[in-house]
Amino acid sequence: MENLSLEKVDSKDMAYFNVTRQDDAVVFGPESTHRRRSSIQDFPDGSNFSRRQAEHRSNTSCIVHQLLDAQRKSKQTHHQLQNIEESSPKNGQNGSLDQQIPDPRDEAVKHSRLLTKKQLSAMAMGVRDLAKKLKHLKIKLNIRSVFVITKIHDDELISLTQNLTRWLLHRDRSHHPYIVYVEDTLKDNEYFDVKSLLAEDPSYEGRLKYWDEKIARRHPHTFDFVITLGGDGTVLYASWLFQRVVPPVLSFALGSLGFLTKFDFEQYEEILTRAFKEGVTVSLRLRFEGTIMRSQHRKKKEARKPDLVEELIGEEAEDGHTHKPDRTFEILNDIVVDRGPNPTMSSIELFGDAEHFTTVQADGVCVATPTGSTAYNLAAGGSLCHPENPVILVSAICAHTLSFRPIILPDTIVLRVGVPYDARTGSWASFDGRERIALEPGDYVTISASRYPFANVMPEGSGREEWIQSISTKLQWNSRQRQKAFSEKEKSKSEDEGQKVEHVEGKRMGEEEDENENEDGVEVKKTVSFERVEGAGDLGVHR
Repeated sequence: MENLSLEKVDSKDMAYFNVTRQDDAVVFGPESTHRRRSSIQDFPDGSNFSRRQAEHRSNTSCIVHQLLDAQRKSKQTHHQLQNIEESSPKNGQNGSLDQQIPDPRDEAVKHSRLLTKKQLSAMAMGVRDLAKKLKHLKIKLNIRSVFVITKIHDDELISLTQNLTRWLLHRDRSHHPYIVYVEDTLKDNEYFDVKSLLAEDPSYEGRLKYWDEKIARRHPHTFDFVITLGGDGTVLYASWLFQRVVPPVLSFALGSLGFLTKFDFEQYEEILTRAFKEGVTVSLRLRFEGTIMRSQHRKKKEARKPDLVEELIGEEAEDGHTHKPDRTFEILNDIVVDRGPNPTMSSIELFGDAEHFTTVQADGVCVATPTGSTAYNLAAGGSLCHPENPVILVSAICAHTLSFRPIILPDTIVLRVGVPYDARTGSWASFDGRERIALEPGDYVTISASRYPFANVMPEGSGREEWIQSISTKLQWNSRQRQKAFSEKEKSKSEDEGQKVEHVEGKRMGEEEDENENEDGVEVKKTVSFERVEGAGDLGVHR
């Protein structure tokens, strides 16, 4: 495994990977005409963004997303990747919150639902290509700000979080001591005990800072590294906090199952020391981008009843006023559209690109990533899927039919899951099990591969077999008592019985029916049997 160091990168290559977010934009070509005009509308808050604010945006401090940005801008990334290294912050780019102001207009144009089929395929292929290369490389990070997430309602974990924070603040760095961010609710927590922590060293007060959801969502470039203490739910919360850029996430296993938590907290000092000094191996996990599209009220003069199928793929597909984007989420596990509190089952239309797949009558539909295949998708009867597979898994929840089966689609497709206008009730959409939003008849959700994958730090030497071991130990996959082998006596008896069965089957195969008709037209069956005469080379025939 190659360890990429700063000395290997010359100024030309460093300039290549030092990409600003300001230059990252999507240009639509003639082939983009099949995308619905209503889906290409900007969000309402994009028009009030000033150019002065846009000029202050700084480069991403996340090495993984530097590579993604660079890969999207060049056609020669296949020979550029070998010179990757995270650059040191430039003057005026020290990660301060004042300089991390996003441009809502740029964020809107980056949505993967807006991409053409060709652009979406190129983006997905670029992420997959980078993911394959990164798993064989060790990236040495230039870490200054560490973001710590823990279970806020677990007192034992909060005490462990205090120990971790103390160790990080004690870290002996020659140039830049670590800045540690913990959740703001820990300020007054008796188990975290901020006062005693700050009393140990006066310098801690300037380097111990607090985060909330607003900072994590609006200024993700402030943080260089994320550490989670908990289970898979804590990792999902990290993905939920970072709705765009996700810094590399190292997760300690302090939960229940732990498909995403790969490290033992008892060895945290050794693990983090090696990660900070020698570098880390990153696995890029596919995330989905889900956008809620709201149906716009029609004029009463229109006599024809609205039809969701016609609006999305029919004659009204180019009408830019039928739907309007509401909210967008980046998810790691799944997007579920279900009946919610309604007592009756849901009626759900399922579309893929410009095709109407089917109408689902069920309690709901689960659209899962490969990472989420072991979650709700598994409970709904969906397939288990290795996280490296670039696919979208679609499963119905309690479908009212015997013929519906889970399907697996490529990640280059744009799914749309909607509520038809003539549905008896509305539905509810949930994103990674956190946000639940009501969908009225005519609303739908677009689901596509996100251009912001989840950077999961992996242990050294972990391979593809690690996932098989995980589902075997945590889910007891294909676990049963092994069938006993035959003893010698039973084996001999079984062989004799097998020979008898073969003799009977051979005799049956030797029988042949010969049907003839008599003079009156009545069928007469004559059975001819063949028996081999011992000591002779011919057959004896008996009628």
